[in-house]
Amino acid sequence: MNTNSVEFFTSRANENFPKSSQIIVAAWHLANAENIGKIIRLAHNLGASEALFIKENENHRASKIKKTAGFSFDQMNWRFISERDFLALLNHQFKLTILETCTGANNIFNEKLPKKTILLAGSESHGLPEKIISMANKKVYIPMPGNCKSLNISNALAVAAFEWYRQQTSV
Repeated sequence: MNTNSVEFFTSRANENFPKSSQIIVAAWHLANAENIGKIIRLAHNLGASEALFIKENENHRASKIKKTAGFSFDQMNWRFISERDFLALLNHQFKLTILETCTGANNIFNEKLPKKTILLAGSESHGLPEKIISMANKKVYIPMPGNCKSLNISNALAVAAFEWYRQQTSV
């Protein structure tokens, strides 16, 4: 049995993805370099146009990020960006979808996600600030039927990002 993923996915090149759809994966004030690396790799797997890490002062060692990002570290378009520069990016071309357990959030599996979106999740310990929550075009959460009511940020972004992808490819 061949388990080469490159060969496997090359043979499925006919899986159509609409050119009108585009996603930027973003995270707010992350503290953990491993999560940054995992999100870079996720964005690369997804075909995201960019991965953004909003933080005023980046203080992570590149070697720690690269360890989990793997070859995506050099092949994916990613960067650290200030809060001010992030706010300047928000425009009418991309809708801001936040992944947060906040008032007004809807179950992600019941929500139609924008074709062009910035998917943003908050820090591991503090989530997103109210000013960002109030700017969101969509507020979504991932339902958790088990007794643990939290997901690691990279896992949560993976669930949300691939739900976005599923919706874009479903006709």
